[in-house]
Amino acid sequence: MSITTKTGDNGETSLKKSGLRVDTYGTLDEVDSALGLARAFSDKDDVAERILKLQRKLPALMADFASCGTESRITMEDVREIESWCDDVESDLPEEHAFIIPGGSQSGAMLDLARTTARRAERCACRLAETEEVAASDRIYLNRLSDYCYLLMRLEEDIYEDD
Repeated sequence: MSITTKTGDNGETSLKKSGLRVDTYGTLDEVDSALGLARAFSDKDDVAERILKLQRKLPALMADFASCGTESRITMEDVREIESWCDDVESDLPEEHAFIIPGGSQSGAMLDLARTTARRAERCACRLAETEEVAASDRIYLNRLSDYCYLLMRLEEDIYEDD
């Protein structure tokens, strides 16, 4: 089977390429790529494992945005799971007292890129929800995704004190 299907040559897949659904799952694909880079450059096995675990969830989230009228693959149980991941990391970190400047490490910078790209995907999803059905679990998961990327960046860069 060839990777070149030629079905998108005229600006459409099964959806319009310019549509918000395609924009949302395409932006999530960018998040996945940034996470892959962060994992490849991570100096910490624990962070790399957490990133991989997160990456394994993203195909379901992308599929939700690529599909119209189907039951959401991301459930509220998945939302609770990513919230527990956030709680787990956050419990090891001190309270923040200042903004963090990205770029303390390669992996940390890539996690920050994943965070900001996840925020863009969330904005796309919010625009999509103005005209089409978007599952609450998908919207919430997207919001938690950026939070988790931020926490992983802090964990990767050992940002524990007022550095």
